[in-house]
Amino acid sequence: MTIYITRGNYSDHAFQGMLKKSEDRHDAVAKLFKAAGGKMLSIYLTMGEYDFLTVAEFDDEKDVLSALMVAAGTGGVRNLNTTVAMTTADARKAEDKARKIAKSFKPAGG
Repeated sequence: MTIYITRGNYSDHAFQGMLKKSEDRHDAVAKLFKAAGGKMLSIYLTMGEYDFLTVAEFDDEKDVLSALMVAAGTGGVRNLNTTVAMTTADARKAEDKARKIAKSFKPAGG
């Protein structure tokens, strides 16, 4: 499975609700990711540009997108930004492949 790191912000509506009654979003997000075919590895509240960060495993980007569409579509979150993460072992496989195909590539203007 591929690891996806998603950062985002809570909506004003979500913050208003949290001010009235605190809630731990861990179980709700884990359940959403599971329903979409993934597994949440961790969730963090963050300070700065984003309000939260999730780390999850999914088989492919379509499953990730389905979960994010639900989260954003319900109005609780916005400004979602997702990054694909890979292990150093996977990165080395990509480096090996890049070395093999680099000689056959002609750069722009070259």
